[in-house]
Amino acid sequence: MGAFVYTALTVVGAAAGGTDPLRPLAGTPIGGERAAELEFRSIKSTDDLDRELSQAAGRYVMLDFYADWCVACKELEKYTFTDSGVQDALRDVVLLRADVTANDEVDRALLARFGIYGPPTVAFFGPDGQERKSQRIVGFVPAGDFETHVSAVRGAG
Repeated sequence: MGAFVYTALTVVGAAAGGTDPLRPLAGTPIGGERAAELEFRSIKSTDDLDRELSQAAGRYVMLDFYADWCVACKELEKYTFTDSGVQDALRDVVLLRADVTANDEVDRALLARFGIYGPPTVAFFGPDGQERKSQRIVGFVPAGDFETHVSAVRGAG
């Protein structure tokens, strides 16, 4: 019986535009509001990244390596990046996302530039445009820990 109810809720939620199987009614009048999401600029290639870094104008940059099939990426998106403390910590940071779902030649070149095997990986760049490699995050990090980490990255200059 429970499976039937869940399936029905998922179908109703999907019909209403829901995309979260863990909260099938989110965004509907019954399910309440969706949490605010970070607004990432999409990049695809190393050239895209270099352009964005040069345009960052002395600001910190966060690069999120993401894929649709990556469960931990979805967890970061749902539980960490929607947190108001994390969003406050990232307020003046340029947010970039490299969607490597396709794992095509361009994706592999971008991953290889950083020696990354796959998502989720979050890289941080200082105002000088250089990656703070020791500050990289690999895997899921809860919101409180992520917020603390961002503060440490920014404090390290």
